[in-house]
Amino acid sequence: MLFTMNVISRILMESWWLVQESSIYMIIGILVAGLLRVFLRPEAVSRHLGEGRFSSVFKAALLGIPLPLCSCGVLPAAASLKKQGANNGALTAFLISTPESDIDAIALTYALTDPILTVARPVAGFATAVGAGIAENLLHHQKVGTKKSPDLSCPVDGCCDGIDCLPEEHRRHHTAAEKLRAGLDFARKDLWNDIAVWYFAGVLVAGAITVAVPSDLMVRYLGGGFYSMLIMLIAAVPFYICASASTPIAAALILKGVSPGAALVFLLAGPATNITSITVLLKIMGKKATMVYVASIAVFTLASGLLVDEIYRFWGVSAQAMVGTASEIIPVWIKIAGALLLIGLSVRPIYNALRSRVMRFRGKTEAANCGCGSAICSIDELPMAACGCSDTHSGIASSK
Repeated sequence: MLFTMNVISRILMESWWLVQESSIYMIIGILVAGLLRVFLRPEAVSRHLGEGRFSSVFKAALLGIPLPLCSCGVLPAAASLKKQGANNGALTAFLISTPESDIDAIALTYALTDPILTVARPVAGFATAVGAGIAENLLHHQKVGTKKSPDLSCPVDGCCDGIDCLPEEHRRHHTAAEKLRAGLDFARKDLWNDIAVWYFAGVLVAGAITVAVPSDLMVRYLGGGFYSMLIMLIAAVPFYICASASTPIAAALILKGVSPGAALVFLLAGPATNITSITVLLKIMGKKATMVYVASIAVFTLASGLLVDEIYRFWGVSAQAMVGTASEIIPVWIKIAGALLLIGLSVRPIYNALRSRVMRFRGKTEAANCGCGSAICSIDELPMAACGCSDTHSGIASSK
């Protein structure tokens, strides 16, 4: 009993350290992501993703990087893009780059790992998305169908539908302060509600890895080389984990001796693939396109992992020694304040998630508990369970 309590206390201490180290960067990341929700929407850019085997792919990969959508939450957005005429190559690029990295995940990577991995993550995600998208368009070039008008409705309060209200007229409806307030409200009420449960779950798993997993075991099997990348890829592909939750786990793995390249494979493949998303992609894009999607992720993530290990080796940098050094510039009291703020903001979403689980266990769960907006779960191609409808899900902004 005493041993068990000691292990639990050590896990909680390690988890508390991770929350402190990442809190300020996490707060900055979700605030920026909230502002992106107001000024940049996936439906609004769909007009650029239908024409061209190459240009549409580059645009989709680039525009997907900052958007706060997870590997399940991105599926309804992709279905909408498909309806509006986006080609399969652009869809493939969007589906890969969007969940692999976003603003808050990049900020979290900088806080918990090091600058090299922080740069490598979005760059490798972009390269994977572009390579997969171009491969899809070259192998299975499709004739672009009739495009529908993209959804240009007002993201602030829905005052305009984008059709009867001209953009020039709508620009006068909201001041910069109103847009800023709407973005901050979205970050606090919607985006963090979706992230909170996954984030703290990832932190606890990272704490458990730090305490319980022997370092020599990690070094032996995941210390570098092709086979360690392959093991990490096989472990990451079938399971769902969002980008924010995967980051503290990757940091813990690196501290235990996992090579930064293998950690990068986990960071890329984990958020971009899972059984649910692959099943839905079979319906959205077809068998051949889905095979290209999965195969491209495997090839490019393995290549990225091997290249990153070579970069660390060439520069003589120790990934273990660099973990968490970026957050050292922040005073301890600010870290603690940020950690307490994150915990305070997470009380309600975690309570709601636990309550929903209990109700589901008792067989009393109601459809309204999902909280999905009709703009997502009304898409007829997607079952409700594939819409990113977790216990804390709320509409299109499901976090990566």
